[in-house]
Amino acid sequence: MSQDLAERCAELVAELGLANPGTDVRIRPLTGGVASDIAVVETEQRDVVVKFALAKLKVAEDWFAPVHRNRAEYAWLKFAHDTCPANAPKIFGRSEALQGFAMELLKGEHVYLWKDRLLSGAAPDGEAAKVGGLLGRLHAVSSRTDFDRSAFRNRDDFHALRLEPYLSFTAGRHPDLAMRINGLAEALHGSDQVLVHGDVSPKNILVRDGTPILLDAECATMGDASFDLAFCLNHLVLKALHMPTNRDALCAEAQSLWNAYAPHVCWEAAADLEARTVALLPALMLARVDGKSPVEYLDETGRRRVRTLSRPLIAEPAATISDFIDILKKQARHQ
Repeated sequence: MSQDLAERCAELVAELGLANPGTDVRIRPLTGGVASDIAVVETEQRDVVVKFALAKLKVAEDWFAPVHRNRAEYAWLKFAHDTCPANAPKIFGRSEALQGFAMELLKGEHVYLWKDRLLSGAAPDGEAAKVGGLLGRLHAVSSRTDFDRSAFRNRDDFHALRLEPYLSFTAGRHPDLAMRINGLAEALHGSDQVLVHGDVSPKNILVRDGTPILLDAECATMGDASFDLAFCLNHLVLKALHMPTNRDALCAEAQSLWNAYAPHVCWEAAADLEARTVALLPALMLARVDGKSPVEYLDETGRRRVRTLSRPLIAEPAATISDFIDILKKQARHQ
């Protein structure tokens, strides 16, 4: 742990009144994220998680983003906790000067990370449907005319964190698909229908007593609901390709996510949103092998498999999620 992180942690909990100034606190850095410094801080009052945004992300490619995105993340967590209290951590305050905040430490024998469970090969326990329902509720509330959008007018941050590293960068590596991929990015940049989380990934979803808790909202912005849907579905279908023995179960989870989400769509026709989701999904698949943030569990054979599936579907998208899944299964059987 760097001295700088230790000092920032101690200063933050003191500023937020979570520890007395000068009081010794125990700090344990957490690993796994690329966009922030995160640590557990043990104080006399309580144990909390603190998070500070990084200007340069921890990836091989040059990837920069403004640290003030920490403000939007905190606002998203507050919105989610106010809307669905069981599905978001408690928050304990934020420092504008330090660009950091403190939140509840989620732990216990009945808490697990959804990504770990998926990669372990364990049978799904209905997590995808619960996540789909949660996303649907949050998107629906944020689509209302009385929703306060003031904290989420940050589409340029979303471009820096998601559109450029995932879509624009990938388009540069696949010139024959560049027009199509860049078109998807431009459409996403121009949308402001609902509050988008921006990183709905199994690595950011803890399950506590059967209830999903969504974390890491530093990409939060007003945008297109299809991004959150496609981003999460992407992780399920990539793991379905990676884990043949669990393929049918993971594909069923992907369909369950959409089935649970769709009844909440009240701001447009659900079929229109589904079509945009399946158009974006293969581009995000390709981005996770050829973009700035490749998934760590695919070898070169797995990456080739993803390219073989995703490239034709970028050029000619499937009509529905069900159709997409059928194509995935058919191709996987012949590989």
